[in-house]
Amino acid sequence: MTTRSAVLTTSPGRYEILTLDQDPPRRNEVRVRMHAAGVCHSDDHFASGDQSPGILPIVGGHEGAGVIEAVGPYTSGYAVGDHVVFSFLPVCGRCKWCSIGLQNLCNLGQHLGTGTRFEDPGTFRLSHAGTPVGQLAGLGTFSEHVVVSTSSVVKIAGSIPFTSACLTGCSVGTGWGASVNSAEVKAGDVVIVMGIGGIGINAVQGALHAGASAVIAVDPVAFKREAATKIGATDTYADISDAADRARALTDGQGADAALVTVGVTTGKNIGDALNAVRKGGTCVAVGLGKSHVDEGDIDLHQLILHQKRLQGSLFGASSPLADIPRQLDLYQRGYLQLDELVTRSYCLEDINNAFDDMKAGLNLRGVIVFD
Repeated sequence: MTTRSAVLTTSPGRYEILTLDQDPPRRNEVRVRMHAAGVCHSDDHFASGDQSPGILPIVGGHEGAGVIEAVGPYTSGYAVGDHVVFSFLPVCGRCKWCSIGLQNLCNLGQHLGTGTRFEDPGTFRLSHAGTPVGQLAGLGTFSEHVVVSTSSVVKIAGSIPFTSACLTGCSVGTGWGASVNSAEVKAGDVVIVMGIGGIGINAVQGALHAGASAVIAVDPVAFKREAATKIGATDTYADISDAADRARALTDGQGADAALVTVGVTTGKNIGDALNAVRKGGTCVAVGLGKSHVDEGDIDLHQLILHQKRLQGSLFGASSPLADIPRQLDLYQRGYLQLDELVTRSYCLEDINNAFDDMKAGLNLRGVIVFD
């Protein structure tokens, strides 16, 4: 069959809408009709050239939800009509990392940026004029139909709106988990979140759920600071220096217990500023991507070492997707996690470049491609 998809043919480049040939699902694969796909800065990193895709052409998109319309042979546990969300990190359930509860570090993830099949590297399910086409994160959710590995599929209740459900496949787990898992926020903590986009707004929610007494949101865009206040942030500032001063005022001069860097394009300066804002023994969590190699920015080594601070990377918020996605959707259904409010604008597939332009202009918490 064929499917219409948003494809990068060059990097740097812009997404093009192409009609691709799509193979049927094989064993342990399903074909999903897409209903919603989140527009994440990570997808733009491949378009901007900050990150290099393993193959071109490649279909973008790694955050999505839809309905299974075909199941590969000898594939149990899935049925036509199942509603599903994708985890952009696959889970094999067998490797060392999966077995010790660190599903976000599953060995299958080594092929994340290659566009190939996780379990069968070097093979593809899409082509254009006979040329193989990759799927970002093994998904390529900017497509009307996707054939994906069941290692990336999480079944969900049919009552959950696709536009809200799709967010749990990346932005919710990454931001919420960065606070709850990576920063290990505790009751009474003072937390700074730098960058209030799709990731940062969920880091605010995660810190609040973990019991933080103060959550200080930082973003130069007034709309995003207002959105953070509505979610529950106790303070908002346009600049990290003001946020750091507020954290010190709340802690007898010590600084924040944790600072999370959730900006769209992370720089060395962002990391240095956040590290300086935390107290002795505090934690700076680096969440947002940037260039593969940071060549500027200052980290105060005396503070890092002599103040025993912790600089922590965070991949998908250190989540275990098979457990955490259902947990977050349960919180949503019970009214404890806001998702509907995070979708600022919806776009059709043809408007995908406008969606990225709006994201970079700071107009959205999360833009979502809607296929219905």
